[in-house]
Amino acid sequence: MLAVGVVPCSASAASQRDVSSTHAVLVAANSTLQSVVHTWPAMEASLHKLDRKFASECPDVGAGSPQSEAEQNLSYEVAGALWATAYHADSRFAQAFIKAVSPLRWSNPAIGRTAHKFIKGLREMTSLQVPNLCADVRSWTASGYQTIPASTLRFDRHVEAIEVAVPSPRIVSTYVQPADRGLFAKVEHLLTRFEELEFSTGQRYWNTLLETVGLNQ
Repeated sequence: MLAVGVVPCSASAASQRDVSSTHAVLVAANSTLQSVVHTWPAMEASLHKLDRKFASECPDVGAGSPQSEAEQNLSYEVAGALWATAYHADSRFAQAFIKAVSPLRWSNPAIGRTAHKFIKGLREMTSLQVPNLCADVRSWTASGYQTIPASTLRFDRHVEAIEVAVPSPRIVSTYVQPADRGLFAKVEHLLTRFEELEFSTGQRYWNTLLETVGLNQ
């Protein structure tokens, strides 16, 4: 059922490069997603460690702050701190994927653009540094909740500019060969599982960190 919509084409209908690149990207995606999902508890442990760090350095630093549009910048900075931590924890898997996929090419330039946009986003996310959230919230509270620190605004703009949404495997479905149908279905299944884990874990730890430093959503 996961493979509905896959229309395999023969090697004569697609170039050998399209076929081999599609096989290679499916192998890389399967390996990466398997690794990320299998080691999810270790990544969660890194998020828990980040929460404990803030709990030690600046517990309730933003307690009593008004819920305002300006505060959304600090809340977004918390989300960015989580992303930076999570991608750093899984950086070895991201680097392996980047190495495997960077040389691949397809006759359809849209596929290449999508793949390389994602690779660019992965590189940026794995190099993203956790911001000095404690100092930024202290600065904001010291201003009477009037001035968002410039460092927060810079960090938020940088994170917002990163495009790292995982592309659907269906962008290469035209070139999936019969022998790779099972692999394609497996990648789709793993991607669905990853997205479920990412959403639930992200929401949980975002709420946890906001509570730890005393910020509203």
